[in-house]
Amino acid sequence: MLTESGVDAVKIMPLAKRLGVSRTSFYWHFKDRDELLEAMIHRWEQKNTGNLVARTEAYAESIAEALFNLFDCWLDGDLFDARLDLAIRNWARNDAALQVRLDAEDAKRKEAMAAMFLRFDYDADQAEVRALTMLYTQIGYISMEIEEDPTQRMARMPDYIEVYTGQRPTRREVDRFRARHGG
Repeated sequence: MLTESGVDAVKIMPLAKRLGVSRTSFYWHFKDRDELLEAMIHRWEQKNTGNLVARTEAYAESIAEALFNLFDCWLDGDLFDARLDLAIRNWARNDAALQVRLDAEDAKRKEAMAAMFLRFDYDADQAEVRALTMLYTQIGYISMEIEEDPTQRMARMPDYIEVYTGQRPTRREVDRFRARHGG
């Protein structure tokens, strides 16, 4: 309901009805709506930021391979939920405390991406700018709710690597990435 209609739509009775459980059964899992909302925020932090950071830290022999690891997040809904990210961002516009948490999560994402570039000998300023460019691009994709043809998006990935790194990925790196995603 959060991703479909926003935080105001997240109410116990409609959720219980949608799930086919009684209101009292729902309260067995969450003491109140605030606890449910906190659990949703925590899930977003763990899934989206947690997986993104983990993918930036995954083994890679080159910066291209490292970015392909990160790009797994943009292609695998089990790693990163773009709709949830958008819902949290929209919710944070009217919730100052959540905005603070969102800013902290974005900072973690930026630092992880910058650290990935630093591992491959980019200087600190370049690493930060490249990380910010990727972060802002991804937020733009999410906010604009862009629906790309998956084949076309996959075909563009090597070009994104070159834009973000200044280096063209090798055929081997591209093939390994595509093999992970059935391409």
